[in-house]
Amino acid sequence: MNPVQAGAHTILAIEDDQVLGSYVNEQLGRCGFQVTWCQNGREGLALAERNQFDVVLMDILLPGMNGLDVLYALRRSSATPVILMSALGAEADRISGFRRGADDYLPKPFSMAELQVRVEAILRRVAMERLRVQPREGVAQQGELQFCERSADVLVNGQPAGLTPSEYRLLDTLHRQREEVLSKAFLYQHVLQRGYSQHDRSLDMHVSQIRRKLKALGYQRQQLRTVWGKGYLFGGGEA
Repeated sequence: MNPVQAGAHTILAIEDDQVLGSYVNEQLGRCGFQVTWCQNGREGLALAERNQFDVVLMDILLPGMNGLDVLYALRRSSATPVILMSALGAEADRISGFRRGADDYLPKPFSMAELQVRVEAILRRVAMERLRVQPREGVAQQGELQFCERSADVLVNGQPAGLTPSEYRLLDTLHRQREEVLSKAFLYQHVLQRGYSQHDRSLDMHVSQIRRKLKALGYQRQQLRTVWGKGYLFGGGEA
């Protein structure tokens, strides 16, 4: 068992590969994290529902219950950040993961340094959210959109959009600077807390999910628009 520092961040790793799972467990433990490792999707879901973890690392192809189904079930009751780890590199697989509520997607194979950086980035975002000043009544009225800091979601006519924490941060950042183009580099650093790479589609996936969820609620007053070659803005006009 790895020594755990008082107040160490807790991580649930759901990975059925014995070699990779053991390596992740050992290396993250050496970095000071308290890691719980299991190798079955159904067992992982039960652990996540019974305990409070800071981050969940999860493979997609799992015995018992695949990772996407675990994620879908978990999102019914928990906003715990989830990083999917998978050798499935197709865009459709990444979209499916983000659509079901993933906060990040780490393609295999990956280095331990990259995994550690992504975990730490998510932990920084969570820490920053906890330090943010809450609105007086918990809900900030923003035209037809209501931004709820407490639930990290937006509402339209009282109906929640069902945003993930990452999607909420992105929309909140763009909304605070309406009609201003924000570059991908800025959004990666400010929202996702990591550097921008042209091969990283995480931001694009989050944008796609925000658009889909706002459209499902019938919100049309403002649009999350792509400014080709520059970035994104939130404002009037066509998406």
